[in-house]
Order: sequence, then C-alpha cells, then structure tokens
Amino acid sequence: MIGSNRREQTHQRIVDTAARAIRRGGYQGVGLADIMKAAGLTHGGFYAHFANRDALLVEAIEQAGVASAQSMIDATARREARGAGRFAALVSTYLADIHLSKIEEGCPIAALLSEMPRQSAEVQVASRRRIRAFVAAIRERLPETADDAAADIVAATLVGALQMARALGDGPEGRAFLAAQRTALMNTYGAGEAST
Repeated sequence: MIGSNRREQTHQRIVDTAARAIRRGGYQGVGLADIMKAAGLTHGGFYAHFANRDALLVEAIEQAGVASAQSMIDATARREARGAGRFAALVSTYLADIHLSKIEEGCPIAALLSEMPRQSAEVQVASRRRIRAFVAAIRERLPETADDAAADIVAATLVGALQMARALGDGPEGRAFLAAQRTALMNTYGAGEAST
C-alpha cells in the first residue's frame, strides 16, 4: 500500500511538472529528460508511469486545465465577494495583467492553442475537452440575455486577447491591450454589471 501511494505521488509530481512545462514551453518544448529532471527523477523511470510521451501530454493538459479552472473559480469568487458581477469577475480575472508574465500558471488553452492541431489524435482529443469545458464555464457566467453564440465569441476573444497581449509584452502596450479588451467585452456582454 505504501509503495502504491509513493508511486501515485511520483506519477502526480511528473504530471504537475509537465503541466507547468507545456504552458511555459509549448507541447514541443516538453522534453522527457527535462521533465523527469525537474521532477527530481531519472529519465529511465518515465516508462514505469507512462506508455509514451503523448500519454504524459494528455494527463498534463488535463491537469493544467483543472488547475487553471480552479484558479479561475477561486479568483472570480474573490472578485464577486468584492461586488463584481459574474461575467465581470470572469473577464477581469482571465484578462488580468498578471497573466502576461505567469504563463506557466495560466490558461493552457491560451498557451497552447496554436500547437493543438499539430499534435497526435490522442492529445488533440484531450485539448478539445479543455476547450469545451472552458466554453461551458463561460456560458454559465454570461447574462441571460446573451445569445447562443456568445460563449464561443467570448471564449475566442478572451484567448485571442491574452495571446496578443503576451506577444506585445508584459509592459504598457500589453497591459493597455488587455484593458481595452476587458472594456470591449464588458460593453458588449456585461452591461449593467459592476466590475472591480
């Protein structure tokens, strides 16, 4: 039993390390030797936990998605407790300036979107699951007056805005771009909601 628990902890440590690494360096930036070293393990131990690299990537994107979603839930709840509306809290949290520099802790969709179509079928399926979960979370926070296409439009705007702001850099230009996108989304979909 103790050995099984240790094995599960080691497995989770590898997945957690890979989840940060894929957001930081992309799918192609994940080398097995580097992941194992960062997890404090030898490269040879990898195959005791995963059938292949794609199996690790599938678990890593799931872990990154779950961690990102939980972080969003916690941050939006704090904003709502300070008086922000549900949609405003989502927009302010996702497009927060801190996400310009904290790529490895942020949304895996924004970090990996352009690479997703070039992955194996197995990794693409896991990536699509994360996208669908993200759109569903947005749909729950939209005002009742929003039409059916609104969640897709907001998801694309959030992800694209974050990607473009990151390309502009963690400075005045990137921050101004995020601020403009927050305002545009609130004007379009969050009219009447308080934002903080």
